[in-house]
Formats: sequence, structure tokens, C-alpha cells
Amino acid sequence: MTNTALNTTKIQDLRKEIDGIDEQIQTLINRRAAIAQSVADVKKHHEDHPIFYRPEREAQVLKAVMARNTGPLSGEKMARLFREIMSVCLELEAPQKVAFLGPIGTFTHAAALKHFGKAATTVPLATITDVFREVEAGSAMYGVVPVENSSEGVVNHTLDGFLGSSLKIIGEVELPIHHNFLVAEHTKVDSLSRIYSHQQSLAQCRHWLDVNFPNVERVAVSSNGEAARRLQNEWHSAAIAGDVAVAEYGLHKLYENIEDNPGNTTRFLIIGQEDVPPSGQDKTSILVSSPDRAGALIEILEPLKKHGVSMTSIETRPERPNKWAYVFFIDMNGHVQDDNVAAAIEEIRPLVKDLRVLGSYPKAVL
Repeated sequence: MTNTALNTTKIQDLRKEIDGIDEQIQTLINRRAAIAQSVADVKKHHEDHPIFYRPEREAQVLKAVMARNTGPLSGEKMARLFREIMSVCLELEAPQKVAFLGPIGTFTHAAALKHFGKAATTVPLATITDVFREVEAGSAMYGVVPVENSSEGVVNHTLDGFLGSSLKIIGEVELPIHHNFLVAEHTKVDSLSRIYSHQQSLAQCRHWLDVNFPNVERVAVSSNGEAARRLQNEWHSAAIAGDVAVAEYGLHKLYENIEDNPGNTTRFLIIGQEDVPPSGQDKTSILVSSPDRAGALIEILEPLKKHGVSMTSIETRPERPNKWAYVFFIDMNGHVQDDNVAAAIEEIRPLVKDLRVLGSYPKAVL
């Protein structure tokens, strides 16, 4: 038998082995889905207001997947596969409607898909205020909003949304921000006259643009999704946007990863109405209204130090409508049910005008 024939036989044998494994995987996925349906039936018959999406449970499952992974797939890639399996199983239990800061094709859209999987029903809304309102009204089960970018800082509109809302933070997503230079099928690259993107994206790609397209007009629009949408009707324009926009608008990547800072990351919050039990690796966010006196902030932070609670961030916003009054948004490691976190919060309460726990939730896994 020739070497070519031997190779052909070997490949056929390997493909048969793959087919057998695929059959086993398919059987097990359907078995998992059937058990998920059984879980849903138990909840519906024994709970008055059943909750089907459990952030702490999903975080525990994904962490376990990554911990036991042996390769050759990376732990993160394996967890992403499980995320999609969990997403379709959850849809069988109860379809999830998730509002996000739109339009379609934005990084917030990508964050929603990353966190809930592609089986969730995602609904783009025009403003962060609209996302809060949709979840408060029960028209959407959850919302996804940006809160912080490693290069550009905090998103004040999201923090302000909590000032007049009773919604809770139930999760977080960290999304590496990779910008692509996009064109449409009909784009004449040699005749480009403008480049669309959100103003932050243009700023994050400034050096690359200066080198590669120094004489092309840069036009800031409301979002990267809007930038991508405009290419459908223009032959002389390009856009800067992420991977989701490529798929949603049928565009092509002329250049990939053109951001000046390859470590640029945006953090998004998942907002909802329920409290989340501990997952084992959690964060807690609180909103504190402080009296206007010298040393007030030091008094607030002292109990955290005393009880060994690690603060991960603090932001200040005006306390409307009061003049010269401020509130602090504080993130810390741990869950509100942890003894040290609970003790620190209780020591802070009598020192301030108001303290609200915005939520304890799993740290971002993927």
C-alpha cells in the first residue's frame, strides 16, 4: 500500500473516531438539556416566583470547567463552549430577555452575548437610562451597561442610573476591547474620504490612524454599531468597530486589532432585581451618601481596613439635587454574607447619611 493510501486510511479512521465522539457529545448535551427541563418543572411547581438564571451557579460551573480542563483547548475556550451549552439549556427552562445599550454591533452587545450566550434574546436600547427603565418595568429580565474602561475611565451615566433606581448588580463582564478597521463589499478603499466610529474608539486608535490614514476625515458617531451600519449605504467610508459588528452588518476586516493599547478592557455590569447568593469569588458594590464634613471619607474607609476588606475601586458623583453634596460608589472583594464584609458595612452605616448595597455578585469568569 502506498503512503498516500496509508494516509487516506488513517484519516478515514480518525474521522470515524470523531463521528463516534460527536454522537456521544450530542447524546450527553441532550441529556443535560432534559435535566435542565426537569429542574425548571420542579421550580415551577414548588416556587411562587421561580428564578431560572442563577449567576452564582453559572460562575461556579464555568470555574470548574476551567479548573479541570487538560487541553489542548485552553480553559477559556472550553468555558466559552460550556457557556453556549448553558445558554441553550437555560432557554429551555425559561427564555431570557436581556436589554443592552445599543445599537446592535456595539461592545455592550458583545458583552451581553459573552455573558448570557447566543440563545438569550438581546434587545438594543438607545440609552443607559432606557436599559434601567426596561428592567425596572419587568419588560426585560436583565440589563447590560458599561461602567468602566481601563483607558477612558468610568461611565458616569451608569453610576447615575443607580441613584434613582432600586435595581441591583447581579454580575459583571470584562471584555478586552479590540478594534477592527472595517469596510463593506462595495467599499473603494483607494478612495476613502471618512472613517466612522465612536469618539472613544477614535481616540483609542489615534496613533494607528495617524500612521495609516492621516489624511482621511474621522467622524465621531453615537456608537460603533452606528458606524458599521453607515457603511451599508456608502462606498467611500470605513468604520472602526468590534467583531460583533462584522457579523451583524456583513462587513470585512481590512485590519485587525488596531487599538493603540492592546490591554484596553471595558467592564460591564449586569443589572437585575434579585439578590445573588455567594459563588465563592465575589464582589460587593455599595453606594454611600456622606455627610459634608472634614475626614468623612477617611471614616468611611477605616472599617474596610479594620476588617480586612479589600477595596477595588471608588468613584464620586454629585448627589442631585443637593448642591455640593456627593455620593461614593465603592467596590470591594467579598460577598455581603461574608462576616468581614457584613461587619465593615454595619460599622459604616452610622457614619453616613445613607448606605445602599447595590449588590454582591460573582467576579467575571471569562
